Amino acid sequence: MFQPKYKISAQLLANIKRVSALVQKLNDRRFPRVVFLELAKMARETSVFSSTSIEGNPLPLTEVKKVLKNRPDNIRDSEREVLNYNQALESLDKLLAEDKFDLSLNSVLDIHQDITTGLLPSSDVGKLRQKPVVVNDPRTGQVVYLPPDVDVIKILLSELIVFAKNNQNIVDPLILAGIFHKQMVIIHPFMDGNGRTTRLVTKCLLAKMGLNTFNLFSFEHYYNQNVTKYFQIVGEYGDYNEIVASVDFTKWLEYFTSGIIDELLRVEKLLPKVASSPNTRLAKHHQDIIRYIRDSGYIVDRDYARLTKRAKATRTLDFNHLIEQGIIMRKGKGRSTHYILKEI
Repeated sequence: MFQPKYKISAQLLANIKRVSALVQKLNDRRFPRVVFLELAKMARETSVFSSTSIEGNPLPLTEVKKVLKNRPDNIRDSEREVLNYNQALESLDKLLAEDKFDLSLNSVLDIHQDITTGLLPSSDVGKLRQKPVVVNDPRTGQVVYLPPDVDVIKILLSELIVFAKNNQNIVDPLILAGIFHKQMVIIHPFMDGNGRTTRLVTKCLLAKMGLNTFNLFSFEHYYNQNVTKYFQIVGEYGDYNEIVASVDFTKWLEYFTSGIIDELLRVEKLLPKVASSPNTRLAKHHQDIIRYIRDSGYIVDRDYARLTKRAKATRTLDFNHLIEQGIIMRKGKGRSTHYILKEI
């Protein structure tokens, strides 16, 4: 069975305490709902850009935002990679919100399928690799790591999943998520897409373990700032069969928790700016719509007409603005059209 080697160093302990304090501080902040919706949108864009950039995707953040907003007609691989990762993020966020995500071999395979569809041969999409692979140093092209043999991959991944599930109420959530992240990279279970799949599963573990502000930040952003350092610390060097007994997770756990601190601090500084941006400001007539729905459960156009002197075309624009912000949603058609608050 999988038994990782690590120690609770002074730095790791200090990092865990700092993360806890920062999360509590963020959870205690009070901002309008639209601010958090805008921050969640920004975090998803940043995660998509950073996680795909780590793996060599050439699209800059500005282009990634364009691709996510307006899906191109003729999709290049770099764009498909971005769209796939975003779709996986949205699907996982929904599962987490409904408390339907369960860590299992199948859920890991499903994530891999989501991010690699249309990018890999169908025989490799959502399936454990059936061929040996090597990991090269991106700078020199030289082989630096030989992952486990194909006949033990399923066993190793299953043992890792069992370890994570059995220790979720025993080991600190940050340590558990960090161990899972590095060990999955070491196992290297897929022909391609290992890093992206690993980072998405890690996100799910952190969210599942109660990091309530997780959908507001992108821990992938920290790694993307120094990709070389990330690869050096998360990966290993040599032949898996020769080094497996000596792998120590301590240095990686210190780096992993430092990254979360860095990103939480970035979000803390960003919140006031987002709160004062044009995208998150709501006019009095927008607030009137929200208040009416909260009191009555829904609103129709004739209700809004009684609240305001705005013309019908303008009222439609007001509803559409709140829909675009993710605050309300339209239900029904024609005379049955009404608007309700959108659940997050």
